[in-house]
Amino acid sequence: MLESLLVPTAIVALAEIGDKTQLLALILAARFRKPWPIIAGIIAATLANHAAAGAVGAWVSTFFSAATLHWILAASFAATALWTLIPDKMDDDEASTARRFGPFLTTLIAFFIAEIGDKTQVATVMLAAQYPHLIMVIIGTTLGMLIANVPVVLAGNFAAEKLPLTLIRRLASAAFFVLAAVAVYSAMQVSGWIG
Repeated sequence: MLESLLVPTAIVALAEIGDKTQLLALILAARFRKPWPIIAGIIAATLANHAAAGAVGAWVSTFFSAATLHWILAASFAATALWTLIPDKMDDDEASTARRFGPFLTTLIAFFIAEIGDKTQVATVMLAAQYPHLIMVIIGTTLGMLIANVPVVLAGNFAAEKLPLTLIRRLASAAFFVLAAVAVYSAMQVSGWIG
C-alpha cells in the first residue's frame, strides 16, 4: 500500500518540474502575489483531474489480462519517458484565464485544463492501472504536484530560474524508463517466460 503512495509521489514530483503547469504556477504567483489561494486551487484541480485519470486507469486495467496490461504499461512508461525529455512551454490561452477570475478560481480552472492530456495526467492513468490502491495513487500524484509547484508559488521566479531543469527532466525520464523495465519484467513473469 505504501508503494502505491510513494512511487506516484516521486514520479509526478520529478515529471512536474519544468512542466507547463509549473510554469503556470509561476505566472499565477507573479500575477496575484497571493500564494495560499493559488495553492488551494492547485490542490482542488489536481485532486479532481487525477481522480478522473486514476479512475480511467483502474477501469482500463479490468479489460486486459495481467500480461497484456504489463506490456501496455511498459510501452506507455517508455513513451512517457521520451515525452518527459521535451521541455514544455506555456500556452497563451492558459495564462489569459487569469484576467477573468480571482486567484483561487483562476488556478482551479487553469490547472484543471492544463493537466488534461499532460504527462502527469497520463502518468496517473498508468500508475492507477499498475497499483492496486487507487486512493493512494491519487494522493501520491497530488502530493507530487504539490512538491513541485508549492515552492514555485512561494518563491516565485527565484526558484524556477535556479533549478537545473535539463537534469531534472532526465531524472524523471530515467524514472519512467525504470518503471517501463519493471513492467516488462512483470509481463515476462506473468507470461511464464522467466521464473
